[in-house]
Amino acid sequence: MKKGQLFFLIGNSGSGKDSLLNEVLSSWPKDFVSIKVPQRYITRFSHETEPFISVSKEKFIEMKNKNEFSLTWHIYDLDYGVPKIIEKWLSDGFNVIINVSRTIVPQARKKFPNLRVIFVKVPFEITLKRIKSRGREDENSEKFKMRVKRAKENQEYPEADFVIDNSGDLSFAVQKLKDYLLSFAEKSKKGEN
Repeated sequence: MKKGQLFFLIGNSGSGKDSLLNEVLSSWPKDFVSIKVPQRYITRFSHETEPFISVSKEKFIEMKNKNEFSLTWHIYDLDYGVPKIIEKWLSDGFNVIINVSRTIVPQARKKFPNLRVIFVKVPFEITLKRIKSRGREDENSEKFKMRVKRAKENQEYPEADFVIDNSGDLSFAVQKLKDYLLSFAEKSKKGEN
């Protein structure tokens, strides 16, 4: 079986990465090998708008020291980790997609040379409305201000392998992402999903 393809889904806070992923997964065709999405470990309290495993800073450091993560990064005063299981999935022939920060792309390209980066683009005005509506941080907090500043400064990502505009109807962006991912997917054989 050929190795799976690793995809990173990147974009500013509020660009709709989780919404896109959820819609693509829920409508993934049954006749294609399923795409895997690992749950990330994050050092913050759980939030209903984003699926992840909440861990303390101490637990995160312990896991990192035990080499339990394939990738880690630190942003917005939070630590993020992607579990090592992705390496097994890739070697078993499954494609994997992960919502990550653009800051780890250079490091990840060294470890995964065939990595494909998908950039979710949204105009700043729409991004700002979405960040506010999520309610994850108080609008006067430093984290909120950092997210807004970063969104304003990072409207482009020239290193992306594929760009999706998610400023309009979500269904169009979902279809574009799904078509791109399916172009790398294999038809499933009985019992492969």
